[in-house]
Amino acid sequence: MSGSGSMCPTEAQNGGSCGAARDPRVIGRAVGNKVTVVLGAQWGDEGKGKVVDLLAQDADIVCRCQGGNNAGHTVVVDAVEYDFHLLPSGIINPNVTAFIGNGVVIHLPGLFEEAEKNERKGKGLEGWEKRLIISDRAHIALPAGK
Repeated sequence: MSGSGSMCPTEAQNGGSCGAARDPRVIGRAVGNKVTVVLGAQWGDEGKGKVVDLLAQDADIVCRCQGGNNAGHTVVVDAVEYDFHLLPSGIINPNVTAFIGNGVVIHLPGLFEEAEKNERKGKGLEGWEKRLIISDRAHIALPAGK
């Protein structure tokens, strides 16, 4: 592996590369990307939105991967109550990029109504339109289908 730029398995766990001196500050830290998934195993109110909101405080990206606007969750930030049905609750964090994935059924008027309603409540959604990415394969609910 010498010269290939690859890390030896034992060294990778300690943040070093093959033959490189170990940095004592990185021993025990995870190497590579860190991904946290919140997955519901039941139908109904499991508290997923609140958990995502807490985890989003340290996240760069928050994704919603499936579902529609028939259910929702409420998140309270600085005594302001935000209601979410389509938008990932982590979008309240101004440093987060939020994704709506291909398994989500989007009722476009509902999406914009939700964003506008939450924007009127407080500063939590400021700039949401610049931080939201919607999959080009997400399902769109048309008025005839509602």
